[in-house]
Amino acid sequence: MSTQLLAADPKIERRTAGWVAFIACTTLIFDGYDLTIYGTVMPTLLNDSSHIGELDAGTAGALGSYAMLGVLVGAILCGSIGDFLGRRKIILFSLAWFSAGMFITALSTSVAVFGTFRFLTGLGLGAILAAAATTMAEFAPAGKRNLYNAIVYSGIPAGGVLAALLGILLLEPLGWRGLFMIGALPILLLPIAWFKLPESPQWLLTRGHRERAFAVAKITGNPLYEVPARTAKLSGISAGTAVHRTGFAALLTKKYFVATIILGFVSFAGLLLTYGLNTWLPRIMEGYGYDTNGSLMFLLILNGGAVAGALFGSKIADKYSPRPIIITTFTLAAISLVMMTFGLHLGMLLIFIAFAGVGTLGTQVLGYGYVSNYYTTQARSAGVSWFAGFGRLGGVAGPFVGGLLAMWNLGGSAAFYVFGGVAVFGAVMVALVPRQPEENPPTVSASTIDVSVQETAAKPAQVQ
Repeated sequence: MSTQLLAADPKIERRTAGWVAFIACTTLIFDGYDLTIYGTVMPTLLNDSSHIGELDAGTAGALGSYAMLGVLVGAILCGSIGDFLGRRKIILFSLAWFSAGMFITALSTSVAVFGTFRFLTGLGLGAILAAAATTMAEFAPAGKRNLYNAIVYSGIPAGGVLAALLGILLLEPLGWRGLFMIGALPILLLPIAWFKLPESPQWLLTRGHRERAFAVAKITGNPLYEVPARTAKLSGISAGTAVHRTGFAALLTKKYFVATIILGFVSFAGLLLTYGLNTWLPRIMEGYGYDTNGSLMFLLILNGGAVAGALFGSKIADKYSPRPIIITTFTLAAISLVMMTFGLHLGMLLIFIAFAGVGTLGTQVLGYGYVSNYYTTQARSAGVSWFAGFGRLGGVAGPFVGGLLAMWNLGGSAAFYVFGGVAVFGAVMVALVPRQPEENPPTVSASTIDVSVQETAAKPAQVQ
């Protein structure tokens, strides 16, 4: 059982959580914009070799995968060092990195340069994806973690909506280079993040920075918990503050190993669906006779459905449990994708595309919330990084699978059936995840807090 060392100040805690959510969500809007904008401009690059050179369907799919490979590496690197360096440093550095990467990509004049900088940009995107959920989980008020994570990670499909909308409005006047330069705007968020994004006090405590942890917790309004000796021994960590198994080493313990492997495949399925559809849906719908703007409208509906589904599903997940919600949304995606092969009236087609968005990227958003709350502090960054990183194999496979299907001229129906099968696989994987370990059991009352602890918390300190 964990012992509460410092109680939360709800008013200050909500204000801090609001700033963290704003910074993380805004960052992920541009993260989602970056990862979706390629699908928006890909028909232009395929149809005109004067931009970056000759492209066939296979090469176009590979270019879509390069960013995913970068995200995979970036997420794994974040997991390796995030539980040691802290969340704040990772987010600040990654924010600057991927902004610069987007700007330089816009200047590319060859397939090789374009692909290289898509990969390098992906490194920053992967680190941000992993760090955002970890940070939000440690600042969200109790009982609202799934909702706050859904707000933050809804930035990804919202970025997809933004990419599709700006593609419709600005692709012709600005060109694809202008759209990529828009993706570099998060650099303007860096000064706000520098002053308003604190380090996690719970993380500081687990790393042995006890006085600083209490000082930051006092400023941010967050509670602090400490693991007693007996519980610590069973969990593989030491009593008090120091952690024997931190990061990926903690994932290899009996407590987390099986769940970690299964959750990796959950993310693989979710991201294969997400990036397979975001990359190829405009092209598939062109095959059904829709023009470029009409095809981009389907991309907008797909991501809009993801935003709405993630926010609605997260409120239910906070009230009950995220696992049955995620199983339901995966199943909904499978049904919707199959229904889209029946030559439906446009109105019905749009409805099923929105439901497909709920069950693909909407499911992945719920997954980040589920995972960030599944792991305890010493393993959280690594657990989320694994979820984001291993899942990127699905992100790599999605555009590639779509490209293969296009090369083989199998048509949109085959693609929808393949993606529907992946959704069924994801639902099965979620059902196999072991019962969630208990993180913050009932706590002691404020009257039992040690006087010396209160004095420590009262010392002034920098939020950073």
